[in-house]
Amino acid sequence: MKPRGRFDFILLGTALALAGIGIVMVYSTSAILAADRFGDPYYFLKKQVLYGGIGFLLMMVMMFFPYQVFKRLAYPIFIVTTLFLVAVLIPGIGHKAGGSMRWLKIAGFTFQPSEFAKLGLIIFLAYFLTKKDEKIRSFSFGFLPTIFLSGLVIALIFKEPDFGAALFLTLMVFILLFISGARVIYLASAFLVAIPVVYLLMMNAEYRYKRLISFIRPWEDPGGTSFQIIQSFLSFGSGGLFGLGLGEGRQKLFFLPAPHTDFIFSIIGEELGLLGALGVVLLFFILTFRGIQIGVSIPDKFGSYLALGITFMISLQAIINIGVVLGLLPTKGLTLPFVSYGGTSLIANFIGLGMLLHLSTHAERR
Repeated sequence: MKPRGRFDFILLGTALALAGIGIVMVYSTSAILAADRFGDPYYFLKKQVLYGGIGFLLMMVMMFFPYQVFKRLAYPIFIVTTLFLVAVLIPGIGHKAGGSMRWLKIAGFTFQPSEFAKLGLIIFLAYFLTKKDEKIRSFSFGFLPTIFLSGLVIALIFKEPDFGAALFLTLMVFILLFISGARVIYLASAFLVAIPVVYLLMMNAEYRYKRLISFIRPWEDPGGTSFQIIQSFLSFGSGGLFGLGLGEGRQKLFFLPAPHTDFIFSIIGEELGLLGALGVVLLFFILTFRGIQIGVSIPDKFGSYLALGITFMISLQAIINIGVVLGLLPTKGLTLPFVSYGGTSLIANFIGLGMLLHLSTHAERR
């Protein structure tokens, strides 16, 4: 299949605007923390720029890389993804931090395989669902194999443990199954079965239970389990309409934990105000709209599923992150795509963006 049109430059400009905002806000939120911890206020900024540069170069490669090649690479990608997730769990190979085995360190470069696993699983499912075609409506030959293979990847991520990423990927699988035409009764049944499983997983881990309680009743333990979300409320709420001004936020001064990662949107609300926060939301809306438009305009099912999967990978994570910051969802530990500090996440999102931009040249209507 030859490209039909030009790259979607609105999509590209929107994503680069988010990445630019991210670089500015990473410095604003982390400078004092970096100076205190590493003696260099530019520590996190330099890393974010480096990872952003690597991601941008890989995006450029993906923009000109034929997406049909991924059909032939779908199973190898799935196997490599699974092996990396297994390697993370092996003592001495996986790198432990914060009580979780989520990182691998190769040649001095530390990365989080679960971030690449999101993209890898989407590529595999786009191929697998295309191959199944009408059989996806069959429980035994379509729905069940998809759930089993996806569940293998999700289970390995959950084992790290990374409950947020595992739950996120579960939602992604359900969305792609729905798009591909799986019977609603199967999806609804699987959802009903998943509810008690998720409940048991929440109740059997004390830290997950505390997160749930802090979401339901955040004001009962303001100095303990609810400290982070309350500081987020204070940060976002103090910004008003126009914000306190770039760099003038107060909650990042060792009050709000992880202000440059999971809760960077709180500082955006504090320093840039409601208008600045709505501006970021608008950029994600444009990115999502353009991505869906590309996905539904590609006649090839594999390309369509791939474009929609990448789009929802970015937009759904943004929705969850913003929902957590505003207290609408329990804490999940997911970053804000293109904006939050995080090398693996930023690179993976840029790779996905490059693939989506390449797919935009195959859309029938723009």
